[in-house]
Amino acid sequence: MPYSPEVLTIAQTIQLSLSPVFMLAGIGALLNVLAGRLSRVIDRARALEALHPRSSGPEHDRHVWELRLLDRRMTIINRALFLAVSSAVMTCAVVALLFVAVLAKLHIGQYVAVAFILAMLLLIASLVSFMIEVRISLRAIHVRDELLRG
Repeated sequence: MPYSPEVLTIAQTIQLSLSPVFMLAGIGALLNVLAGRLSRVIDRARALEALHPRSSGPEHDRHVWELRLLDRRMTIINRALFLAVSSAVMTCAVVALLFVAVLAKLHIGQYVAVAFILAMLLLIASLVSFMIEVRISLRAIHVRDELLRG
């Protein structure tokens, strides 16, 4: 008779895979935020690109400075998106490895652990990139001192 895992074994594997699945939900939310930020940055860059040829003097310099900043932000957000998607893929691999290990009776716990650690490291790198992008975005927004004095 071919091997068939017990229902209890499958149920335990499903329980083990719940944490990575919740992590996937969090990564999905992060991807949504990153995509929204990227969309707003692109919209702002397009608006500035339209104003750029008609500007001169200090206004032109400000547009060039902000366009460079927006370009840098797009690069960082794109990196964060790539890292978050990579983390999601590794998390899916963890879930798949858990089931393969149970169904094939493989002792691959080390590989599962390494895949999960890699998924977490990719997620951490994505969050750090997101944090850097937020800090850079604050450079473009400065309230003039005379407005703060009342």
